[in-house]
Amino acid sequence: MNVQRLVTMANDISNFFGSDPDPAAAAADVANHLKKFWEPRMREEIRRYVAAGGEGLSSIAIQAVKKLA
Repeated sequence: MNVQRLVTMANDISNFFGSDPDPAAAAADVANHLKKFWEPRMREEIRRYVAAGGEGLSSIAIQAVKKLA
């Protein structure tokens, strides 16, 4: 899958959960969503992307992906 599509999807998910006033809780909710609904290859690709800098990802999405590791 195209990593830019994964970035867009992760940002969309983090925008949804980002309404939570607690950023840590929002990141945990995003991580939970990624664990439930993304296949392992998608999670691995976004983890590699974050390890390389994660350009374009929201801070909540980056924190969520780091929780997957």
